[in-house]
Amino acid sequence: MNFDFSEDDMMVRDQTARLLADNCAPSVVRSVLDGQSTYAEPVWRGLAQMGLTGTAIPEALGGSGAGYLPLCLVAQEIGAALAPVPFSSSVYLASEALLKYGSLAQQQLWLPQLAAGSVSATIAVVESPHALTESSIAVAWDGATLNGTKLLVPDGELVDLAVVVARGTDGVSLCLADLRDNGVERSPIETVDPTRNSATLTFTNTTAELLGESGQGWAELDAVQDRAAVLFSFEQLGGAQRALDMAVAYSQERFAFGRAIGSFQALKHMMADMYVALKLAESNCYYAAWALASDSAELPLAAATARVSATQAYQLCARDNIQVHGGMGFTWEFDCHLYYRRSNYLALQLGGLADWEDKLIAALPNTAA
Repeated sequence: MNFDFSEDDMMVRDQTARLLADNCAPSVVRSVLDGQSTYAEPVWRGLAQMGLTGTAIPEALGGSGAGYLPLCLVAQEIGAALAPVPFSSSVYLASEALLKYGSLAQQQLWLPQLAAGSVSATIAVVESPHALTESSIAVAWDGATLNGTKLLVPDGELVDLAVVVARGTDGVSLCLADLRDNGVERSPIETVDPTRNSATLTFTNTTAELLGESGQGWAELDAVQDRAAVLFSFEQLGGAQRALDMAVAYSQERFAFGRAIGSFQALKHMMADMYVALKLAESNCYYAAWALASDSAELPLAAATARVSATQAYQLCARDNIQVHGGMGFTWEFDCHLYYRRSNYLALQLGGLADWEDKLIAALPNTAA
């Protein structure tokens, strides 16, 4: 495979980077961390006005129709800036579910609003702290209403719309529920990264409609998560790159014993390991971007490979960035902990690292004679 991003893709990336540099400084991220706001509304509005929330949505449905390759690079810049907005839940998850499984009427109603950023959305899956399995889904759907509770719903306190994994008479299905004035109780949850909103959603006779095929929700969820995993991996890649950049910059300007600390062998080796992990993840993410954009049969393998390597790279870079900064790296005033928080939060999205390692093993081609 000989793959690279086009000049147009890179132009979208550069425009996104400029938008975030102007509107999403660390002080903006910290204002959400400190509880001054639940998300950075001006950043969300800017992303929507640039058409980035509709990057992969066809023009006929209100989006720009630019495709998945520029969206991957947008995700990378959002990860680098730690943007505290409901972008991943709305764009990587809910929009993908609607694009892949929504009826024409559902797509025509919701996708233009999602593309414009006037509506935000999410997927509600988790119900207990135990391993997620098809048999563990207990939220009930009777063909018209939902009843039950979902935990750790990404951006659950903010969004207007949710794709809910629920159990009906035919088995597990995906349901589409408007959360506004519809029998939904929202309770915010504190996580390792308060800059990314999470909430418990309790449904009480909440009106909902089928999304996709009845009884096929588990397989549909798996397909949506494979697609979202590619975009989450690019977000992790952006965060890992920024953490490495911070470590390198600090090692060049901080002096000890009359020398820049970056000249010390121990730190050289540490940053070399960070760089190798980052470049491995980048290679795997590029493979996954190609698979997503071409709708390749290799997507499950590519997504799992990217997800595992990007998770490992981000956690390593975020952790060792703190180590390079030494005692200062543990202080509230330095931004190292912002990336460490985000790396751990993203590692648990769509299931943890072990889940994606299992998916990777399952997706590997059978080479037995």
